[in-house]
Amino acid sequence: MELALALPVLLVVLLGVVQVGVVVRDRLAVQLAAREAARAAVVSADPDAARAAAERTTTLTPLTVTVHSGRATVTATVRYTDHTDVGLIGALLPDVELAASVTMAVEPP
Repeated sequence: MELALALPVLLVVLLGVVQVGVVVRDRLAVQLAAREAARAAVVSADPDAARAAAERTTTLTPLTVTVHSGRATVTATVRYTDHTDVGLIGALLPDVELAASVTMAVEPP
């Protein structure tokens, strides 16, 4: 009888842990994409190189990539909306907005 009462609660907690793991994995992927986008923007004269590098780095789509260039630095920001879609628990949680910014020094030619 106690198992019948505890099993649904245990299942919801377990699914919550899985959902948190998915969000953490996607957060790390967005951070890596921002790092690669900043690196590509620093070494390339092509303005689309940062977006291409970020999209090549991860399978998350769609990514929003913005690059701001200063005299000595370049900042790349990558944004992604992570949809919470793990069964049962995903419908209870709102989507998570993930963003990462990386600033790198401009390399001399």
